[in-house]
Amino acid sequence: MSEEKFDAIIVGAGIAGLVAGYILAKEGQDVLIIERGNYPGSKNMTGGRLYTHSLEKIMPDFAKEAPVQRKIIHEKISMMTEESAFTIDYTSPKLGVQGKDSYSVIRGEFDQWLAEKAEEAGAQIIPGIRVDDLIKRDGKVCGVIAGEDELEAEVVIIAEGVNSLLTQKLGFRGELKPDEVAVGAKEIIALPENVIEDRFQLNSGEGAAWLFVGSPSAGRVGGGFLYTNKSTISLGVVCTLADLHKAEKILPQMVEDFKYHPAISPLIKDGKMVEYSGHLVPEGGFNMIPKLVGDGVLVIGDAAGFCINIGYAIRGMDLAVTSAECAAKAIIEAKGKGNYSEATLTKYKQLLDESYVMKDLKLYKNFPQFMETERIFNEYPVMITNMMESMFVIDGDPSQPLMTAMKKHVKKVGMRNIIKDGIKGVKSL
Repeated sequence: MSEEKFDAIIVGAGIAGLVAGYILAKEGQDVLIIERGNYPGSKNMTGGRLYTHSLEKIMPDFAKEAPVQRKIIHEKISMMTEESAFTIDYTSPKLGVQGKDSYSVIRGEFDQWLAEKAEEAGAQIIPGIRVDDLIKRDGKVCGVIAGEDELEAEVVIIAEGVNSLLTQKLGFRGELKPDEVAVGAKEIIALPENVIEDRFQLNSGEGAAWLFVGSPSAGRVGGGFLYTNKSTISLGVVCTLADLHKAEKILPQMVEDFKYHPAISPLIKDGKMVEYSGHLVPEGGFNMIPKLVGDGVLVIGDAAGFCINIGYAIRGMDLAVTSAECAAKAIIEAKGKGNYSEATLTKYKQLLDESYVMKDLKLYKNFPQFMETERIFNEYPVMITNMMESMFVIDGDPSQPLMTAMKKHVKKVGMRNIIKDGIKGVKSL
């Protein structure tokens, strides 16, 4: 057993754990961050975007220094079948306003930078160590057990990701349910910067975020995604675990077919795959949040299930940052009182409730159930692309009135189903 006792031990050096460590260390607390990977970010395959508003409040102007990739100024959403795609494309200077902007990031690089900031603030980071259990005395968490080592602390922050075994061991939640998580597979495809900018109609430093519904996930609950980085493209598919076993394709085949779709293949032509990876993503939203506070322990980030997927936007990193900030503030107050009981640390929950985190999670709490509507992923993409075919394919046959042509496609899905799903979707938002 180590004779040193830390103010806080943080399990997991992802964005949530590192931000919590950074804030606490800046306040003079003795902080140890333990990471299972060989270095912070080594296990993180997230190829996505960081909404800056949360981290901007903690590290003003961080994007000028951090290894962010491209500022997202194009938002695209596509309904896709095996052969066709219907796309909505939104671009605006408002997407680039500081504090309201977002960047594509490669977390392996970004997390290393964030770790350097935490260390500069005074936090200690030990990589390559797995935390197997927690030390508990009289119901209070007093530290962690890592192999043969026991490390003590006034408080432990669990930030080990969505499949948090420590949270389970505490009894804060049970086994993950198949409908609470999705499996994501992603490729990073290298292309020259100028080629990416030409193909996606971008200026230097600008980026695009593109979400796909329908054929990428083989008509199952999930979808495809594409993010432009400086000289790479992050391309992948996510499918809810509960629905994956129903699919006619395995996930790697979905990714491969997605790459060769007529709407995608020209965008990645001559690109070289430089990375392939996959991991679990929290999908349950508000309804999968575990117990967050105990005597001497807090749960933050993905381990707390803090993720919002509302179809047109997927958020997790900004929620992770704010949950880390709220946890750090609660611990700072607890140290001032010399009391790390659950009653004192409940300040964390109070701060979360006052922030956008819980307000947004509660607002969209019914959306995961709405997204289980299978028509969204098969019948509606077919209906919409067939409508576009009726409008734009000219073959020399006498034209039908547009309304007649549209009714034909609507009838296949059923107006009653469309109205029912529309009402359900509006209520869930």
